[in-house]
Amino acid sequence: LALPGPVGAQGVSATWDTSKDIASLIEQAERLNPLLEQLTPQQWEAKGAPATYTTQWRLARNEVGYLIGAAQALRKQPEKLTLALETLFRLQSVEAQVNSLVDGVRRYQNPAVGELLVSVVGANATNRDQLRQYVSDLAQTKEQEFRIVDQEAQRCRGSLVQAPARPAAPKPAPAK
Repeated sequence: LALPGPVGAQGVSATWDTSKDIASLIEQAERLNPLLEQLTPQQWEAKGAPATYTTQWRLARNEVGYLIGAAQALRKQPEKLTLALETLFRLQSVEAQVNSLVDGVRRYQNPAVGELLVSVVGANATNRDQLRQYVSDLAQTKEQEFRIVDQEAQRCRGSLVQAPARPAAPKPAPAK
């Protein structure tokens, strides 16, 4: 993922490159939904699994939806740092939730499904790393923009302070 911006900016890619990377992230995240739907944590409880697996399963399903929504918003507005951060945090949350479920899947349902979950989450590792770099680059670019704006504002303030005082404009004569 790369920050879209003016031609010649440092390490900045075109919007279509960023959009393509975000689309890949969304596609990988969507692959988790059918796998999570296969899971039956309520039935695991009958086999001695803690009820927390059911809660983790619900959270994981919700987080995948939130991730997809955040990534779609970022795809529409790739210059927004807040959307980039939200997408990164949602992606990390999905990884944590799914990884916490994997032990239960392996033990109480099907080890092969657990391995499949791990591989799908792992397939998004490249997207996660690209997103992390994008967030870093975007933040750096925003800081540079702020520094330039701040310097220009300081220059303008300085020129106003140093400007010679102008004589007051004559007051209009009273109307007769």
